[in-house]
Amino acid sequence: MPAPRIETPRLLLRHWRQEDREPFAQMNSNSEVMRYFPQTLDRVQSDLFAEVIQIGLEERDHGLWAVELRNDRSLEPAPFIGFVGLSVPTWNASFTPCTEIGWRLNRPFWGRGFATEAARHVLRYGFQVLKLNEVVSFTSLLNARSMALMERLGMTRDITEDFDHPKVETNNELCRHALYRISDKKWANSN
Repeated sequence: MPAPRIETPRLLLRHWRQEDREPFAQMNSNSEVMRYFPQTLDRVQSDLFAEVIQIGLEERDHGLWAVELRNDRSLEPAPFIGFVGLSVPTWNASFTPCTEIGWRLNRPFWGRGFATEAARHVLRYGFQVLKLNEVVSFTSLLNARSMALMERLGMTRDITEDFDHPKVETNNELCRHALYRISDKKWANSN
């Protein structure tokens, strides 16, 4: 069953379109957007990533949805601003297998509550529709903005679960990651 679209008051989370690739590539080549990733992506890498994401949305009932603004008639077509969604890490760690919530928005759309709004709706979908027991999120210890968003979502961190990301070189300052969790019960009690 392909993943459905998700609508929020200001956003549409949907399958990817060909016209998303250019702004996605621009976003992935931006050093500020990619500050907490080991490297920026070139156009070929970005297009391949978009293709993998879209295939996942077509094959599963969840994934990393493309996010566009709704209800802004001054911007036609509605702009692609990034992605938010659920994924399953393919590497091993003490907490895998798991379902992760993640996001990446283009810099002009930071600080406006879009990531929080989209992520709240994705969690609702994960817990109410997919019947997940738990969702995790993780980021480099240096990424205070993402950790603050995880906390706004009601996720909690146990510092004893911090880990070295297996896809980041150990001598890289980004290697050490914070792990956040939220259970279906905690989510239900806070919503």
